[in-house]
Amino acid sequence: MPDLFAQEPAAPLAEALRPKTLDEVVGQSHLLGEGKPLRLAFQSGKPHSMIFWGPPGVGKTTLARLTATAFKCDFIALSAVFSGVKDIRGAMEQAQQNLAMGRHTLLFVDEIHRFNKAQQDALLPYAESGLVTFIGATTENPSFEVNSALLSRAQVYVLKSLTDEELVLLFHRAQDIALGHLEFDDRARDTLIGYADGDARRLLNLLEQASTAAKASGHATITAEFLQNALTLNSRRFDKGGDNFYDQISALHKSVRGSHPDAALYWLTRMLDGGADARYLARRIVRMAWEDIGLADPRALQMANDAASTYERLGSPEGELALGQAVIYLAMAAKSNAGYNAYNQARAFVKRDKSREVPVHLRNAPTKLMKELGYGREYRYAHDEPDAYAAGETYLPEGMDEPGWYQPVPRGLEIKIREKLALLKKKDKEAG
Repeated sequence: MPDLFAQEPAAPLAEALRPKTLDEVVGQSHLLGEGKPLRLAFQSGKPHSMIFWGPPGVGKTTLARLTATAFKCDFIALSAVFSGVKDIRGAMEQAQQNLAMGRHTLLFVDEIHRFNKAQQDALLPYAESGLVTFIGATTENPSFEVNSALLSRAQVYVLKSLTDEELVLLFHRAQDIALGHLEFDDRARDTLIGYADGDARRLLNLLEQASTAAKASGHATITAEFLQNALTLNSRRFDKGGDNFYDQISALHKSVRGSHPDAALYWLTRMLDGGADARYLARRIVRMAWEDIGLADPRALQMANDAASTYERLGSPEGELALGQAVIYLAMAAKSNAGYNAYNQARAFVKRDKSREVPVHLRNAPTKLMKELGYGREYRYAHDEPDAYAAGETYLPEGMDEPGWYQPVPRGLEIKIREKLALLKKKDKEAG
């Protein structure tokens, strides 16, 4: 017997404010503005398969639902986290029934990157036949996470995090519709916008939590101090394994290479704030020292290693200061990729070249037979030569030309290295 007193649970604020039309969508103006790709797709009157790629809380599910509404399709949603091939087949049976009744089906797969290859392949025949219009949503780069066959049948639309201005617009909309009984001072609003970090759903959830906390404590005005005390304000969004992670690592590395200490510090602290493993960052900083500074300033290599060791000894947060100072030093150090380039050229040469013999004069002769064969006989001991340099001696395999891989740059210590190499080459030339 049904419970006559049962009440429907109140919809979360994020669901209550979900846009009902395309014009209500906040953000994604690069796709939804007049004359923009997704707006034109809606205006075409003909649905097509799509993949929405973007961070959480930017409207991927909303746009899928609006697509179904715009084209009068039945909407079937699957989550790749909980669904498998059996669920896909069940959805297709429902789509067949819809078709028999003259209705087209839009199949929405959230977190499509969580499907394995077999599960993604199971979607192909139905997307190809036109039984369903397929829309996938992913926070991961579809180039790597969606198989090429499925990817070739869907238009990829890249969604962006909401700007602060767009989040303010959403904030005021939430106030007007559901939170008119509360006042937020400017600092409270800015605090919520900052911690939302471009995520509309996160902003609305924070607003809902603030409203609940205010009701429980009898507050009608929300301040930044109230939020700090009443809410758990988590770190900013940070995907430890996805594109966001590697994009920020790339930005850190390029800021160091570009000699911009403030930018290097910004990306380092952004990643630490988001929960990145400081030990991983320490390893990357050591790599930067070898790749982009090298012998132009060997102190940078020591600084990077010392920072990594300091972090191991002190941990967080004290050890993070060492990492910060290391990236400042690396950013301001003289730059050289001469050693990096030389190493890569040598590796490439060896990989494609034949196996060359070690010249006889460079071989060791630990046995009588080896000595009789002449091993090491004509080797010139550099320390016995003028200036400790055996001018004219060769150390490469017989028949191999001087490759000239290492070309010191005219910066830092490599200025001196460059001068020395030029002097040694002059001695070789004079020695014939």
